[in-house]
Amino acid sequence: MKEIAKLGMILLIIGGIAAALLAMTYELTIDQIVEQRLIKDQTARMEVFPQAETFEAASEENLEAVKAINPAIADVYQAMASGEIMGYVIKTRPGGFGGAIDVVTGFDLDGKITGLRVGTHEETPGLGANITLPDFYTQYEGLDITRDIGVNKVSPGDNEIQAIAGATISSQAVTDGVNYIGDVLAVLEK
Repeated sequence: MKEIAKLGMILLIIGGIAAALLAMTYELTIDQIVEQRLIKDQTARMEVFPQAETFEAASEENLEAVKAINPAIADVYQAMASGEIMGYVIKTRPGGFGGAIDVVTGFDLDGKITGLRVGTHEETPGLGANITLPDFYTQYEGLDITRDIGVNKVSPGDNEIQAIAGATISSQAVTDGVNYIGDVLAVLEK
């Protein structure tokens, strides 16, 4: 019985040390992780709305109003050039096959998509993960967010994209992320 208690204490000490080291590593790296996420988000904004000179975060009031309509909307930025609003860049987090997908979409004041990028996701490598490839995401450029965008498995029509073979759920999830924007346009135009 003493031997079991001794082994239990040793295991407890080793577990405590491992937990302390993990916590310390987290504390040492969290600032760098946050900084890298901010850089990645800024890069995505510039890629989806290259005509913009700067991006201004929406007011807290507007962001809360947008999230009240659809909680999958994570961030809203105004794309600015020469002090004028050129359009918006919105990050949504629709649910995909493997979990939430970060979708960053830029669109001008006429509702035309200027670009789309897919960020963090947990989609299946080789299938759903292909949503990050230019052959997929460039299909959205020029589509109209004021109308629902559709997903077609074979031959996309007007305001539709072609789904990735074997990854229809992932393709639909990205499209859902874009379509969420249409729900909140009235709030943004205030």
